[in-house]
Amino acid sequence: MDTLTLWQLATLAAASTLVGFSKTAVSGANTISLAVFAAVLPARESTGVLLPILIAGDVLAVLIYRRHAHWPTLLRLFPTVAAGVVAGSVFMLWADDAAVRTSIGAILLLMAGVTLWRRRGAERPAAVAEGEGDDREPVEEEAPGPPHAGRAKGRAYGALGGFTTMVANAGGPVMSLYLLSAGFRKLGFLGTSAWFFLIVNTSKVPFSVGLGLIDARSLLLDAALVLFVVPGAYLGRVCVGRINQRLFDRIVIGATVLGGLQLLLR
Repeated sequence: MDTLTLWQLATLAAASTLVGFSKTAVSGANTISLAVFAAVLPARESTGVLLPILIAGDVLAVLIYRRHAHWPTLLRLFPTVAAGVVAGSVFMLWADDAAVRTSIGAILLLMAGVTLWRRRGAERPAAVAEGEGDDREPVEEEAPGPPHAGRAKGRAYGALGGFTTMVANAGGPVMSLYLLSAGFRKLGFLGTSAWFFLIVNTSKVPFSVGLGLIDARSLLLDAALVLFVVPGAYLGRVCVGRINQRLFDRIVIGATVLGGLQLLLR
């Protein structure tokens, strides 16, 4: 911390606030925070600093959306996610910053393109008649709803999500694309995502400590930044009920594309 300027600390604080907002409003937007942390700090070390901040955001998101999780989807994902986390840990033993950024950025852009293509071909004419084009009902009235994604796709996204979250804390966009393609609406999306990342990010802590990504110095910086997650989470909670479903989907995909470009072009 003693080597950071006041401007750099303010930038990291703003990125931490965005983490809170992304966890309670637009999952996947924290790829912007990932890019900011990697720009201010060494890219590899930045993943260890960001992880406790992400966990703080996950805790707040679970407190808000815990009733809206779809547990069958989570239970299907966890085995392949665990395999992806282990593979990501092995990758981090030899990969440098450039390899991490390039590989994750390319994967995110590819999946965003695939998702847009699939959604364009799967447009349902009855969506507006069923109220899916506009989603302004009170938060309490929305249920998660059953997903309609195949098991093979779930395993693939789970493994990729585990890998990307381990090497660059970039699992948010991966799981965002999966949950959108599975047919989740806002609150089911946020509740399932909240539980998923609280469990997965917590499980990553021993790996990050073992790789030297989390230590006393990184935790000291986290202690200064974690409080900024709270106002972001509150702002997201206020805003999410004002965002209709179609706009929500577009923001998530747009944040994924932006995050992928930031990682690729850095």
